[in-house]
Amino acid sequence: MTDETQNTPEQAPAAEAPDEALYSAETLEAARVLFARPATFMMGAAKIEQLPAADLPEVTFAGRSNVGKSSLINALVGQNHLARASNEPGRTREVNFFVLDEKLRLVDLPGYGWAKASKAEVKKFQNLGRDYLRGRPNLKRAYLLIDARHGLKAVDNEPMDALDVAAVSYQIVLTKADKIKPHELKAVIEKTQAQIKKRPAAHPVVLATSSEKGHGIPELRAEIMTTCAVAP
Repeated sequence: MTDETQNTPEQAPAAEAPDEALYSAETLEAARVLFARPATFMMGAAKIEQLPAADLPEVTFAGRSNVGKSSLINALVGQNHLARASNEPGRTREVNFFVLDEKLRLVDLPGYGWAKASKAEVKKFQNLGRDYLRGRPNLKRAYLLIDARHGLKAVDNEPMDALDVAAVSYQIVLTKADKIKPHELKAVIEKTQAQIKKRPAAHPVVLATSSEKGHGIPELRAEIMTTCAVAP
């Protein structure tokens, strides 16, 4: 208890500091207003032919099965249960679409890596995610979520390779940034930036977030808003 009390005040600005200079106060406020608008679950697609019409800009969230995609989506829209978070990794088996203010869609892809399913089933829903990434003309950016405690791992190379080949812009978002100390977070950010430096489709800015504490969420909202070129 004592250690948490001592660490929390200095960890809060550490997660926000790398990105705060990128956005004006006006942009951050506009993004806050946008993400306070109604956000609803639209549908889950189990097959590529079930995808909705490509009539709104979309951003998608990808990552290992236990990286916290659902929790991040919920934090972005300020709802606890929009995306169904679970303690069971690999629970997402469909491409799930959420609509924000009828202006853009947030898309939750099936996780990769370990999943509690047969190999055939895992391959099926992970191939669905790959098909979505390759063939979605309205996809503005993929956000590849990485646990800040572990950084990029070998398992992350495959999705980054696929995104590079498909020429889909993607950005690394570190999750659970409140779980490590400020100097450790700084080191992970710097190492990650170095690792993606030569990847052609990787956005150079690495964002650090905490769904639990709210760190970095305003900056990610601003990034999504500007990337999709929408306004509240």
